[in-house]
Amino acid sequence: MMRFPRREILTAATALLLALAGCGAPQARQAAPSPSWDPGATAAPTPPGPRAFTLVATGDVLPHTEIIRQAREDAGGDGYDFTRMLAGVEPVVGTADLAICHMETVYGADGGPFTGYPSFKSPPQVARALKETGYTSCDTASNHTLDDGPDGIRRTLDAMDAVGLKHTGSARSADEAGRPALLTAGGATVAQLAYTYGTNGIPLPKERPWAVNLIDRERILTDARAARDQGADIVVVSLHWGTEWQDAPDEQQLALAHDLAAGQSPGRPDIDLVLGTHAHIPQAYEKINDTWIVYGLGDQLAGHMFNPTGAEDPRGNWSSIARFTFSPPAGPGQRWTVAKAEFVPQLTDLGPPYRVLDLTEAVRREPGRADYARALDHIRSVVLSRGGGAAGLTMAS
Repeated sequence: MMRFPRREILTAATALLLALAGCGAPQARQAAPSPSWDPGATAAPTPPGPRAFTLVATGDVLPHTEIIRQAREDAGGDGYDFTRMLAGVEPVVGTADLAICHMETVYGADGGPFTGYPSFKSPPQVARALKETGYTSCDTASNHTLDDGPDGIRRTLDAMDAVGLKHTGSARSADEAGRPALLTAGGATVAQLAYTYGTNGIPLPKERPWAVNLIDRERILTDARAARDQGADIVVVSLHWGTEWQDAPDEQQLALAHDLAAGQSPGRPDIDLVLGTHAHIPQAYEKINDTWIVYGLGDQLAGHMFNPTGAEDPRGNWSSIARFTFSPPAGPGQRWTVAKAEFVPQLTDLGPPYRVLDLTEAVRREPGRADYARALDHIRSVVLSRGGGAAGLTMAS
């Protein structure tokens, strides 16, 4: 048997391995992958930039005794269910990126007693219904905020906290009173502030002067600027103001609206949007400089309403849903702006049963209802009465 030197054996083996490795391979040598390349890795996603978003707002939630009774019936006598009354506007509210309500009353203790006019204590189940309808935040500053003193405020805000509903306008502590509700959508931070003209003659508790925010021009502007300084891209102010049952905004509303829309410099308002409640009936929308003013949204949910003459007045169950689409800044140093302004007519049908309706949809379903058509025409006429249409405001179809 022939023997080969060890060196020759190793040389031959090496040559054979190199030949085998080259079978079927292209002549050009392949570059080795970078040591840092991981074939199982995926590219890091690009962070999404700011995007347009929608904000909707609705008027006074005012559960009279008959509304509380309806909620009891809707729950089958076991508790209180307000979701069925609000289900008709859930498609509008629930599809918005942000939705703001006005909770006019305070809540009573679990199990009651619950009361309607003139001193309200509502079932705390209202909070869950608002959350399930799609609301993000509610303002709680109204002339009824002190109807049950500090306990009513505490129960109301505790119930909202329990369901994840943000709030502003009343407070359990001085620290809470100084903070806006901070909301986020489309990459923007939205600060919501809220104030009321008064509290039906009930004095603020001496040991809790911060329990509810009262309208004061300088304070509102200071709070709005502070919110901007702390990073808010958009500032929304909810105001419980005006004269009840008056279609047109009163002098106080007009004067304050112009002050709040003036801004520190042209094109840079301190406040982007003002949402008004209290008058019980729908009032106009107006654009002043770069700020949209909704003087009065009207009552979203209420029982039979009687005007100062003592006559039942259907306008107390008519209202509008405000819907604004905000667009991101056009460039460095620019602000978010309202790209689209709309309103949706709304009505509480007194039934029975009591139900809040998207009035445009209700007219489409029941074109023969003269009461629906009359309500829609009135809401449209009043909302557009101060030049909102020329500024781009439209009724949603």
